Amino acid sequence: MKKKILSLLILSLFLVPSLALVNSANANSDTYNNFGYGYVDGTAGVNGESIVLGNTDPRTMITKIINVALTLLGIVAVVIVLLGGFKWMTAGGNEDKVGEAKKILGAGIIGLVIILAAWGIAAFILNVMMSATGND
Repeated sequence: MKKKILSLLILSLFLVPSLALVNSANANSDTYNNFGYGYVDGTAGVNGESIVLGNTDPRTMITKIINVALTLLGIVAVVIVLLGGFKWMTAGGNEDKVGEAKKILGAGIIGLVIILAAWGIAAFILNVMMSATGND
């Protein structure tokens, strides 16, 4: 059973990225433009426009990246807590399985505390940086 699951996981790692290469109904059939090369040299896009750098403040971009990263880590920690709770509920009174479930729950809760502390520290530092430069 484990071999089948592992095989499906490995197979999906190769198949899922290939789905991005499939032409959609709105895509141009020219392979050159589908991979984005036309945008780099200015031959694709509306009126032949090329890639233009954004005018977003770097601090705002960093804030968004930190928030996304910590959100993903928070989701992982919550899944770990749920896994520990599931193991505890299915332990059936077996003390070894209950002990293992308690360890998993403890690790998940410690992870959540660390992630929340990191988010608080990052938010404080970024707010201080924004107010110090006069860009509230």
